[in-house]
Amino acid sequence: MLKAKIFVELKPSVLDPQGKAVTNSLHNLGFEDVSQTRIGKYIEIVFDSSDHEAVSAEVTKICDSLLANPNTETYRFELVETKS
Repeated sequence: MLKAKIFVELKPSVLDPQGKAVTNSLHNLGFEDVSQTRIGKYIEIVFDSSDHEAVSAEVTKICDSLLANPNTETYRFELVETKS
């Protein structure tokens, strides 16, 4: 079995109002050294297959069709062996 660990992030050119709000809140809490915060998504998907190439292709299709908006987001993933 393989687990896909998927990280979806906003493209650097896309404004991140949620990240800006977190940065402002951190400043209010005294964390003045924080200059920027970006918010993304982390997703895990477990596959019954152990074929790295096939699972990698499937994860790419899943990200392109559902998990990431290609206009505003980028993604990367890693595959790890898992027992469950």
